[in-house]
Amino acid sequence: MTKNYLLPDPAHWSGRQDSTTDYDSFRWHQWIECLDLSRAQAPFEGRLGIAILGFRSDKGIAKNLGRTGAGAGPAAIRQELANLPCAFDQQVKLFDAGDITSEPTALAEAQDALAEAITKLLSLGLFPVVLGGGHDIAYGHFKGVFDHFQGLEPDAKLGIINFDAHFDNRPYHDGPSSGTMFRQIEDLLAGAGRANQYFVLGIQESANTASLFKHAQAAGTEYILAKDIAHGDIFSLFERLDQFLYGLDGVYVTIDADVFSSSIAPGVSSPQPLGLQPEIVIALLKYILASNKVVSLDVAEVSPRFDHDSSTATLAASLIFSAITKLAGLSR
Repeated sequence: MTKNYLLPDPAHWSGRQDSTTDYDSFRWHQWIECLDLSRAQAPFEGRLGIAILGFRSDKGIAKNLGRTGAGAGPAAIRQELANLPCAFDQQVKLFDAGDITSEPTALAEAQDALAEAITKLLSLGLFPVVLGGGHDIAYGHFKGVFDHFQGLEPDAKLGIINFDAHFDNRPYHDGPSSGTMFRQIEDLLAGAGRANQYFVLGIQESANTASLFKHAQAAGTEYILAKDIAHGDIFSLFERLDQFLYGLDGVYVTIDADVFSSSIAPGVSSPQPLGLQPEIVIALLKYILASNKVVSLDVAEVSPRFDHDSSTATLAASLIFSAITKLAGLSR
């Protein structure tokens, strides 16, 4: 691995112990194992292996003129994950694969390092769950998925589902930021002669310029406005997702914490007073996972600096808990 890689820290995983022998009483901190990606590893052979990886970066947020603080997000989310119950059987394994940091290098190098880590996790047969960190996490994460499939199934059709208030499709003439990732992905796919399959749920009209809406339309981006999710029929949302998922071989799901109402998720770089409620996002997330096409997941832009009572980090942990328990049920 590169100089951007930090080994997993067992100190992140501590908490309450109801029993040291009864698995049904175990919490995540009692079950998780550390995984050093800088060393050779044998492929995972169990029913389901989940690999947690952090992305410690504020550089993209700073460049995008957002409120910095999400670089501390991975540690804060791990703290909330540690005491979650093991609501799955012992054939489901949890691993902490450490962190990618942007501190010693440029953001673009950190994104490349993240891509390398994702490719390795997928090659080991693990399902990556990445903790952010700025939403610039998305380019490196998707590139890792893309590179993995290019090596195995070059013709595989990959899609992206993004829960987000923003398109994040700005041009990046002066380098990447937390507002450029999906334009970067467009160019990556175009360079490989591949179609861009990108669907955003939770777009705020007040948070995107007319230019960004026009680019989304020109690029064929599918989206649903936050207000149409909040006041719409969930079955019509399921139909839109079915249409998008049909024909895809793999899907990367990314959740920007600013898609939620700031009354629930205050610890973000760009708070949204009219954001979504968690229950609807969890219902949609579980529906997407039920397709059995999701290959990786991340939760981005959790900023402890602004997070009253750790509510945003707790929400991120709840999303991850919901996803993993759903995956555990699907893989029986």
